[in-house]
Amino acid sequence: MAVTGLWVADFRCFAGAELHPEPEGLTVLRGANGAGKTSILEAVGWLATRRSIRGAPREALVRTGAGRAILRAETEDSAAGGGRRGTFEAEIPVAGPARLQVNRHPVRSRAEAAATLDVTVFSPDDLDLVQGGPAGRRAYLDEVLAARHARSEALAAEVERILRQRAALLRQAGGRLDDSAGATLDVWDERLARSGTALAGERAALAEALGPLAAQAYTRLAGGAEDLVLRYRRSWEGDLADALARARPDDLRRQVTTVGPHRDDLEISLGARPGRTHASQGEQRSVALALRLASHGLRSADEGEPPVLLLDDVFSELDAGRAAALVALLPPGQVLLTTAVDPPASVRADRVVEVAAGTVAVAGRGS
Repeated sequence: MAVTGLWVADFRCFAGAELHPEPEGLTVLRGANGAGKTSILEAVGWLATRRSIRGAPREALVRTGAGRAILRAETEDSAAGGGRRGTFEAEIPVAGPARLQVNRHPVRSRAEAAATLDVTVFSPDDLDLVQGGPAGRRAYLDEVLAARHARSEALAAEVERILRQRAALLRQAGGRLDDSAGATLDVWDERLARSGTALAGERAALAEALGPLAAQAYTRLAGGAEDLVLRYRRSWEGDLADALARARPDDLRRQVTTVGPHRDDLEISLGARPGRTHASQGEQRSVALALRLASHGLRSADEGEPPVLLLDDVFSELDAGRAAALVALLPPGQVLLTTAVDPPASVRADRVVEVAAGTVAVAGRGS
């Protein structure tokens, strides 16, 4: 799949801009820091995922002084029997719900958008996948699940809603349950046990599928002898309903839910060493890249062609060896790369676009 045209209005620093990336190959977006390079990737990412690839709130996406941002993209899916085309149209207001349509039909789930436009994002912040807390790794798994199946996105949303309701009830109880509150808590526990077990099961199966792909990518990136191992670890033993019952006194005292899929983690090991605490920063960066390459490979297999790759200043964080290894690992397809300087010699650009002060201009083709 590929973006053949992108138009933005009142998005970030852009009053209006237009981009036509190379459909098969590398488009380099070059410009000074703060020029708006990442905002172009963010626009593509928002259309694919309905969220900022930087984790920014919606109001931050609208240009200062404007009431709404408008995004539009034309896409082509070459694997769909000769080239299925799609038209994405989005309105992102400062207040009120955002709207996204594909071919004039409202998009209801991440998976619906991903069927026409999917993306894999590499950024310097990916190091947090290894160094950061469990929440980022759970989010990584949930993002991949949501792109693959609409039901997975709905399941994660249901678990989040149950946890919010249960937390509110625990706070209201103030450490003491009357009969009415106890009966209500029983209902939420039953729902959390059912939906939470299902979500954890889907995450565990995904981690198992990603494991060999990530291990292979890590070996080629780092050239190390240690194996990369992924393991999904639940925060409870046995049945979740029983675990919630055992944890209830502690939950009431602390007024939080102490067991469930929101406390789980994706454990990352290099050999026998925990990657988060015992790997070097270079090893951790290779692990983070391997995780993204693994999800990219899995989604490529799902759809029959690779997602659009968005590389946000990623080569500034890599030495020459890892940069060359990353380029060698990238499958054919469309790539959009941002850089403030010329990319490494191993990177061959098919099109170069200059971004400066909210303007976009084609500089030419790479050599």
